[in-house]
Amino acid sequence: MDSSRKEQQQDQNQKESKKKRTGVWVNGPIIVGAGPSGLAAAACLSQHGVPSLILEKSDCIASLWQYKTYDRLKLHLPKQFCQLPFLGFPENFPKYPTKHQFVSYLESYAAHFNIRPNFNQSVSSAEFDPAKSLWRVHADEFVYISRWLIVATGENAEPFVPEIRGLGKFKGKVVHTSDYKSAKEFGGQKVLVVGCGNSGMEVSLDLCRNNAVPYMVVRNTVVHVLPREMFGMSTFGVAMALLKWLPLKMVDRLLLLTATFILGSTDELGLRRPKTGPLELKNVTGKTPVLDVGALSQIRSGKIKVMEGVKEITKCGAKFNNGQEKEFDSIILATGYKSNVPSWLKGSNSFTEDGMPKTEFPNGWKGHEKGLYTVGFTRRGLQGTSSDAVKIAADVASQWRSAEDCSNSCHSHIILLIGEN
Repeated sequence: MDSSRKEQQQDQNQKESKKKRTGVWVNGPIIVGAGPSGLAAAACLSQHGVPSLILEKSDCIASLWQYKTYDRLKLHLPKQFCQLPFLGFPENFPKYPTKHQFVSYLESYAAHFNIRPNFNQSVSSAEFDPAKSLWRVHADEFVYISRWLIVATGENAEPFVPEIRGLGKFKGKVVHTSDYKSAKEFGGQKVLVVGCGNSGMEVSLDLCRNNAVPYMVVRNTVVHVLPREMFGMSTFGVAMALLKWLPLKMVDRLLLLTATFILGSTDELGLRRPKTGPLELKNVTGKTPVLDVGALSQIRSGKIKVMEGVKEITKCGAKFNNGQEKEFDSIILATGYKSNVPSWLKGSNSFTEDGMPKTEFPNGWKGHEKGLYTVGFTRRGLQGTSSDAVKIAADVASQWRSAEDCSNSCHSHIILLIGEN
């Protein structure tokens, strides 16, 4: 069978599969994703008496945190800046909770608001029917239909692996940080860490402490490194307090002056600072400054070696842009994550090709299509997520009462709607 006939057959199979799925009317918003964003949206809706249904492709809440994070991970910001609406962290949790404590908090959060996601429901597509003003969400077993769709898969849904010339030739182990747990399996090895964000820095530090020799690649040679705390106070907390009184550019200058005083110059270590300040850069590009938890001192001592961008990966190592060539035992890709929205949200004019809302913060929570909302795409962490969730819930609640009155008639036509697929 030639390729064109195969594609036709696959399309036909997909259509037949859709027809066989059972239609389910959802008397409230459909939320795609049971991470912190989805949980926050559901909790805020419940405060208005609005029910919702969360569809989650994995078998648990916060699957990224449970399955795709390394063991030594802690929250980079103090817990008060990472809590979700209407329920804070337990008082006995430390200032910077571990990943296991954070997952525990999320599980307690779900239980507190009686949030029960439908697990193992991978969404293959979601599309808006403008004629009926309804959303159809195709999952593994059902077609879910509702007036509202909340996209809560977030900006970190899938690992991002950049194109690196020759990567497929390398004979050693190549692992993305989403599959990295600890440095124990890399003990005694020379390891190339591609990426110098918070993950790259922490993985390099972890490798140092387990007798490995990390070479950390600074891909674009510029990065902001700030101390996690300034004079016993959270750097982020200091920044948020200053922003209430001072312009952003002035706060950036104060942060950089203090960072230089505490950490010294990073330029001499191969970590040149961008011309744009850390807060402004975060707002414009979403690029988060690195909060140092010990890696910088290991760079100064030479235990973590900073390398320029990779030109090419070879069978046994890598060639760098400055002409150097070195051998490595393993490669760890600390290259971050990306949105997966374009792979399943069909025909929407609300997202860019990269899967981010076209409308920027603080108004990106509402999509262009009727009944479409997004939460967890602010590039402002869990505070941005909470802000979105509160606004979404209020907006949906304002429509809820009138929509509830006609839900029975919509439900009676559910078989007809499915048949029209």
